[in-house]
Amino acid sequence: MGYLYILRCRNERFYIGSTNDLERRLAEHQAGLSRYTSNLLPVELVFSQKYDSLVKARRIEYRLKKLKRRDIIEMIIRDQVIKLES
Repeated sequence: MGYLYILRCRNERFYIGSTNDLERRLAEHQAGLSRYTSNLLPVELVFSQKYDSLVKARRIEYRLKKLKRRDIIEMIIRDQVIKLES
């Protein structure tokens, strides 16, 4: 099982990640153990989606990161669904 998640950071930017244990990973972010988000605390979980495998979650994560489009990320958060899956 895998999860894709989106965090909103203190500077209003988004962090997109994937993990096999969402609660553990969020705790790591909040504790400042993630290099990217450690200087951007607090972070807020604004979206998460469960997948059958971590591989699938990572595939979607990489597609979202390649887009680098704030409007698409905001649409995902607003609609609470990812429409990029094929």
